[in-house]
Amino acid sequence: MNFLLNYIPWSPDPVLLRFGSFELRYYSLFFAFGFILGYMIILRLVKKEGEKPELLDQFLMYVVVGTILGARLGHCIFYDWEYFSQHPLEMFLPVQFEPEFQFTGFRGLASHGGAFGITAALLLLARRQKKSIFWYLDKLAVVVPLAGMFIRLGNLMNSEIVGEPTDLPWAFQFRLMSSHDGDPMEPRHPSQLYEAISYLAIFGFMFWYYAKRYGKVQQGQVFGVFFALLFFDRFLLEYTKINEGISEDALINMGQILSIPFILIGLYLAWSKNKPPTPKTY
Repeated sequence: MNFLLNYIPWSPDPVLLRFGSFELRYYSLFFAFGFILGYMIILRLVKKEGEKPELLDQFLMYVVVGTILGARLGHCIFYDWEYFSQHPLEMFLPVQFEPEFQFTGFRGLASHGGAFGITAALLLLARRQKKSIFWYLDKLAVVVPLAGMFIRLGNLMNSEIVGEPTDLPWAFQFRLMSSHDGDPMEPRHPSQLYEAISYLAIFGFMFWYYAKRYGKVQQGQVFGVFFALLFFDRFLLEYTKINEGISEDALINMGQILSIPFILIGLYLAWSKNKPPTPKTY
């Protein structure tokens, strides 16, 4: 009993189903579910506002491609450039060539890169559909935290993005985590669970805030509030994670450095767009 009270042993199989060489991982399932559920919520918002649902025909594809490509490049460039500069094909392919060839899936995804990727993809879509990019971003502000929650639950099932060692009674012992992250038998913060819970709370707030403020302020104000809130939350929770990307004795890590400009952009939009709506530009 004392063993159970000191920490929580955690070693789930990250694979939900196997069909021969094909594997369905919890991470992939959660990732897809987050996007699909988010799309359904946005579709409901669009219909409620009297907009044409056809505007979203290409929306999901643009967001998915922008998220995966941006998040993948963000991880490779900001967190593991030393390795991927020598293995550039592995940035874009879900495989590992050395020490032996194996299918790995895209295990390295960075949310900051995903934010850049989504923005770039929506700029293209907004130009094509002749709408303001903030029309899309305000709606994404509602559902991105929900998708983030599902992704972090997938990380938890993969025993990745683990926290720093701790002696708290709810610490997790990630027995299947990668050895380069440290001792897999050492109890650690369940930082993935911290983020999942906080993202769920942000989703609840943004769902309420959108209903209360959208249409009463300029487009982009809702997104600004979301951006500042999400990345401030990310900045704080980074203190529970393993320091990645820079020296271990640094006061802040790479995730926090990358979060600062996003927080500032969010605060600027929340302040500058907090005015009565302007005439439609589409």
